[in-house]
Amino acid sequence: MHSAVQLIELGAIILGLGLLAAVSVRFSISPIPLYLIAGLAFGSGGILPLTDSEEFVSLGAEVGVILLLFTLGLEYTAPELVGTLRTSAPVGLADLALNATPGVAAALLLGWGPVAAVAMGGITYVTSSGITAKVIGDLGWLGNKETPAVLSILVFEDLVMAAYLPILTALLAGAGLLGGAATLGIAAATITVILYIALRHGNLVERFVASPNDEVLLLKVLGLTLLVAGIAQQLQVSAAVGAFLVGIALSGTLAHTAQKLLAPLRDLFAAVFFVFFGLHTDPADLPPVLGIAALLAITGIITKMGSGWIAAARAGVATTGRLRAGSALVPRGEFNIVIAGLAVSAGISANLGPLAAAYVLILATTGPVLARGTEPLAARLRARAKHNTPHTGGKAPHPTRNTGDDHDTAETI
Repeated sequence: MHSAVQLIELGAIILGLGLLAAVSVRFSISPIPLYLIAGLAFGSGGILPLTDSEEFVSLGAEVGVILLLFTLGLEYTAPELVGTLRTSAPVGLADLALNATPGVAAALLLGWGPVAAVAMGGITYVTSSGITAKVIGDLGWLGNKETPAVLSILVFEDLVMAAYLPILTALLAGAGLLGGAATLGIAAATITVILYIALRHGNLVERFVASPNDEVLLLKVLGLTLLVAGIAQQLQVSAAVGAFLVGIALSGTLAHTAQKLLAPLRDLFAAVFFVFFGLHTDPADLPPVLGIAALLAITGIITKMGSGWIAAARAGVATTGRLRAGSALVPRGEFNIVIAGLAVSAGISANLGPLAAAYVLILATTGPVLARGTEPLAARLRARAKHNTPHTGGKAPHPTRNTGDDHDTAETI
């Protein structure tokens, strides 16, 4: 039996997370920064360290990562992923080069070594799919012309993560180049097998999991996800990647139902994960890295705006839509903390964890704010340009033509 103190701590943690989530809903912001701050407050070096519930929080954090990646996989089908990989590769590679380079450069300049550079490249590269999806939904951008371009970048990043995480895990374990190549080979084989099953025999997987009873379906899906994630981790492939691929294997109505059933569990354990990361970051370690984190955050805003601009331009969207696409890609969150957590657990650099925490705190907070201010800024720029343009007496632009500068129904797909 667990002690009363463990139950009290656990109840306090979950209740506190609920109150923080309520604050985030009230002010229409992401709860991730609040969860991180809570972890900082009650972790090592915080105002009231929690120790008795650490074992549960640690396991819950691992389950949180698995469920985050599984539900992300549910968003896509195997054919969609294959098609996206073909069509969005140029923009995806540009996004990778623009956003991974600052992290790699920072780690090397700080003298942290090549392995830390690989980790930092991932931290500065990947967008928070969760925050971006919430921003697009909250601001009513789902029907905009630039939204498919944004989603294609997110999917490409997910695919990059599927290859990146096994490599990073091998490097952090000290497996070296040969071990990393072997791990990548195993990961590639695993991905190929699961994608093949999803493409050719997805109906068999769905028939195995499907059930008209929600309780049975929940237990089957959760059990299968944790089982595959554990096997993947045993094979030195990331558990998160295994969970992501299980999500891809499910599609249609079944995927929608599974996502609905698992959403509360995902939200609970994902919140625990962010708290867990904060618990293992000493607040006293943040001030020394705040300057570097701010510089990387500013760079990250510029580079993600560039990625969105390029993607939207290729889709034929004009200035305002390009700005919206870039601002939607700015937030960082779950994946960045996952990568930092792996690096911290391996003891790569004492400052990497605090730097990642500060970086994510800045961009998870400013990203949605920047997105909300995009259209008013674009409107002012258009008004100024119109005011400064001399009157030529020519005909007005065709009223039905829309190039992405106006946020209206003409931008629907």
